[in-house]
Amino acid sequence: MKTDPAIILENVSFSYHKRRILEDVTLGVTNKEFASIVGPNGGGKTTLLKLILGLLQPDTGKILVFGQPPEQAREKIGYMPQFSHLDMNFPATVLDVVLMGRLTRKKLWFSKQDRQMARTAIDEVDLAAFANTGFCELSGGQKQRVLIARALCSNPSILLLDEPTANVDHETELNLFSILKKLNTDMTILLVSHDLGFVSQYVKSVICVNRRVVIHPTTLMDGGLIKDIYNDDLKMVRHDHRCSEGGHCHD
Repeated sequence: MKTDPAIILENVSFSYHKRRILEDVTLGVTNKEFASIVGPNGGGKTTLLKLILGLLQPDTGKILVFGQPPEQAREKIGYMPQFSHLDMNFPATVLDVVLMGRLTRKKLWFSKQDRQMARTAIDEVDLAAFANTGFCELSGGQKQRVLIARALCSNPSILLLDEPTANVDHETELNLFSILKKLNTDMTILLVSHDLGFVSQYVKSVICVNRRVVIHPTTLMDGGLIKDIYNDDLKMVRHDHRCSEGGHCHD
């Protein structure tokens, strides 16, 4: 059965201060896909997410999200930025933080429906008992789940997550991916991660980003491919994951 595309990039290039970050990227992500974006620091992973969001404009090429330019489709996308870019001592409750996902340029106040959707999102990440708890009082893993709930609060069709499991322990990581696997039945999920050996147990494909972009099924991930992606062995990869032999990410 044919699956409709959720995201299409055709011959997309992007530069920052004359430095080429992404070059001639052609990429298709099907509806309800679950894929991980991997690659070295500075390879263009976060830039790729921001292009899909419409927060950055490509120098060349075309981007479509459900057949529309990203700016027109932005309300269909939930986004969780990198954990390290946020103030973890922000004086707000869990409900306050999640409600921020309902803000738009045209709406700066919250309705009863907004609050109900926020509580539903909080429940989806198993934090209903913490709705009125201060955000700064939570553990690292709980804070990550709150930020996922904020991204879910807009009732998106696509969820973009930038390092959602950074700085959390293995048990918390397992819990987060259990939640994401459940959410994937209703939406497309793209997540940036350095922990390739772990995420490949959950995602269906791996999008390798190192200025250029190549997609690999998780069944083709092996140590040689990982070394090619990162130009070195990646210590964070868990070696208990079984992989078959595959190709490499460089053109």
